[in-house]
Amino acid sequence: MTLEPGCQEVVWGWNDCTPGAAAHARAALRRALAQLDLPGETISDAVLAASELIANAIEHSCGPYEMRLCRTDAELTCEIQDGDPRIPEISCSPAVAPSAPGAPVSGGLDALIELLPERGRGMRIVNQLTSGRWGFRRLGTSRKVAWMAIVAAENG
Repeated sequence: MTLEPGCQEVVWGWNDCTPGAAAHARAALRRALAQLDLPGETISDAVLAASELIANAIEHSCGPYEMRLCRTDAELTCEIQDGDPRIPEISCSPAVAPSAPGAPVSGGLDALIELLPERGRGMRIVNQLTSGRWGFRRLGTSRKVAWMAIVAAENG
C-alpha cells in the first residue's frame, strides 16, 4: 500500500456485532503500517495507542466504526470513526495530589497506579506515544473521529 500526501485509506470497518472487533482492527492496522514500511517500534507504538482509541469507541459509542490512515505533507494519522457525535471530556491530571506534605513517599508502578484514577489511564498512554498529537472532531451531527498522529520512534 502507498499513501500519498492528501490521501486516506480505510484500513478496516466493523459494527457492534462484529466478533473480536478490537483484535481484528489492531491486526489490520499492523498490516497496513507494515505495508508502508514503517519501523517495527513505530508500528508497535501506533498499534498500542490506536488500541486505546478502538477500545474506547467500542465501549462508549455505537457503530458503525471505521479506521482510516490519512497522510498530509507533515504527518501520518490514524482515525477511528464511530456513531456518537459527543466529544469525551478527558482529564489530563491525576484525581489526587501526588502526596500530602509530610506523607511517606514511595515509588514504582504500584504507587503510580494508586495515584491515577481508575478510568482514563489509556489516554495518558496515547498522549505519550503520540507526543501529545491526538484529539477528537465531530463529523456532522451523528459521528465523531478520534485521531492520533503516528510518531516515528526515536532511535537510541
